[in-house]
Amino acid sequence: MEAEIERLMKAINIVKDSRELVREMSTNIRTISYLLHPPLLDEKGLSFAIPWYAEGFAERSKIKVDLELPDDLGRLSRDSEVAIFRVVQECLTNIHRHSESVTAKIRITRSENDVCVEVEDHGKGVPSEKLHEMTSGATPGVGIRGMRERIRQLGGILEIESPGSGQGTVVMTRLPLVDLGRPSEAAS
Repeated sequence: MEAEIERLMKAINIVKDSRELVREMSTNIRTISYLLHPPLLDEKGLSFAIPWYAEGFAERSKIKVDLELPDDLGRLSRDSEVAIFRVVQECLTNIHRHSESVTAKIRITRSENDVCVEVEDHGKGVPSEKLHEMTSGATPGVGIRGMRERIRQLGGILEIESPGSGQGTVVMTRLPLVDLGRPSEAAS
């Protein structure tokens, strides 16, 4: 009987551990899904979603994020807002993973014809040979390639500058403001 009780207790502990793992995974999946496309982006636009994301990123990563956002940014097309949000996400992720910078700066400006996004760090920079690969189209990482393609599809440009070791990196994106409406909603 004692051997059977011991076997059952082990099984109960395995089930409890498995249940806890499933609960944690479910929470993590919901969090990742929410971060990939927060409802706030669709509901309120970049003016609300970017500060929310930057604040959460700073909290999670312990990297101080300075954000410059125009008061009159307004709403952009859905595709433009998603593209800009993704660029900011990817840049901050790269800063956290690779740059060793303790600060990041996001600057978004809007003119009559376009919106510009700059994400800058003061980290170790990108080695010149890797920067050449990235700018020549032979992008080694999925993230940079995805950002560049997303921006290109919207008629924009993405440039990366890293003047040398220890001098940080700046990612600059410029998207034309072709239509300020929400075409994907109008077409529905």
